[in-house]
Amino acid sequence: MTNSFDPDSIELPIGHLIDGELLPTNDGLAMHRPSDGAEYAHCPVADAEMVDRAVQSARRAQAAGWGSAVPRDRTRALQRWADLIESHARELAQLEALCSTRPVSQLAAGDIAVTAEQIRFFAELADKEGGDLAPTAQGSLGMTVTEPYGVVGAITPWNFPISMAGWKLGPALAAGNAVVLKPSEMTPFSSIRMAQLAVQAGIPAGLINVVLGDGPVTGTALTGHGQIAKVSFTGSTAAGQAIMGNIARCGTKPVTLELGGKSPQIVFADADLDLAADNIARSIVFNAGQACVAGSRVIAHASIADDLAARLMARMQPDRPGPTWQGDTAYSPIISEKQRQRIAGILGQAVDGGAEVLCGGHALDRAGYFFAPTLLDGVDQNSPAVQQEIFGPVLTLQRFDTEEEALALSDHPIYGLCAGIFTRDLSRALRAMKRVQAGTVWINRYGRSRDHILPTGGYRQSGIGKDLGREAYHANRQSKTVLIDI
Repeated sequence: MTNSFDPDSIELPIGHLIDGELLPTNDGLAMHRPSDGAEYAHCPVADAEMVDRAVQSARRAQAAGWGSAVPRDRTRALQRWADLIESHARELAQLEALCSTRPVSQLAAGDIAVTAEQIRFFAELADKEGGDLAPTAQGSLGMTVTEPYGVVGAITPWNFPISMAGWKLGPALAAGNAVVLKPSEMTPFSSIRMAQLAVQAGIPAGLINVVLGDGPVTGTALTGHGQIAKVSFTGSTAAGQAIMGNIARCGTKPVTLELGGKSPQIVFADADLDLAADNIARSIVFNAGQACVAGSRVIAHASIADDLAARLMARMQPDRPGPTWQGDTAYSPIISEKQRQRIAGILGQAVDGGAEVLCGGHALDRAGYFFAPTLLDGVDQNSPAVQQEIFGPVLTLQRFDTEEEALALSDHPIYGLCAGIFTRDLSRALRAMKRVQAGTVWINRYGRSRDHILPTGGYRQSGIGKDLGREAYHANRQSKTVLIDI
């Protein structure tokens, strides 16, 4: 059975979802499909009053008993929700493929299935993670107990809409919180439908409220709201800085930020070059490089750099570009024309600075916002293609002679999200792993697995705190110290 569908036949859930009800709204921001550039809908913008309405609804739902419920009851409700997400995979895939860069064929078995798995993972932590007894004097009993924050404000990006919603909603709900979620104004529909399914699964209406809008209006109102107890955000470093500034102006509250990256992939002379080329090419071609973890900087030993470049070029041809609603599409469009022009602008600056385009370097001649996978050689550490997060299918190649030189090139003054290391020498791999400044290091592979126990998060300005893993659950509960004299 084909996954293809007619994008004009899809009924869109447009509106703010509060207390389980989709609220009709007036026209807002024009929305364009990345696959063909067509304007197809308008995204409403929640103002401060609408955001407050969502927050008050979430407070009521959380106080009604979700946070104090028997933990296993939360587990069962979240598991039912995950089952519904899986059973509605085709519907969710169509809603997401319509407006995003994700091909429909990759969604049902990929993003949506992973989202259901993640929710089940966090559901199981609800009755397995608690406080601790502390060693104290013989005549006293010391302990730490944990409690939900109350209402968490969550903001998700456009590049992986439903899976990023799962990152935020799963741990927050399992930990006993309510959530007000603001998805990207470019890709909101799968998140709204996902929240509707939560109510159908028996999660109380209002426990997940979804407000639509942009960052300056809706995001500012949400993160600065006095009754939002914690903020979780995935997106650009610049947006993360703006969120921290807004919170500081309005008070203080804990934040989890998963931000930008400019991740290096170091290939030593003894590496399996086919393995390295497969992983590197996949990391930059997948979703047309529109991922914060994209391994966009290749740092290769001089003796194998040309050989590696040839293998990369063979693997970086765009495979079946096309509309995201066609079942045979494999290569994604860029999210907007503005972003495609930004990619071309950074490439132009790099070429003006002496870089050589080995492949790609141009927009694809077809409808929509497509850009060819690009490999740049001859870049130095100061090139804008090396320094800036391009968020597109652009890979740079730098060369080294010594291990120390490779590790020095891997350092970035701003980012420290992920890194890849390719070598057959275990000692070298471990040395490099300890030296690389990144929150996640992959050795002889590149990219996350479906091991949801492994946390993710960055060093430096690539983030604060962790998503996934036990760490994400604990980040959604606050700790209270108790000391009892016996």
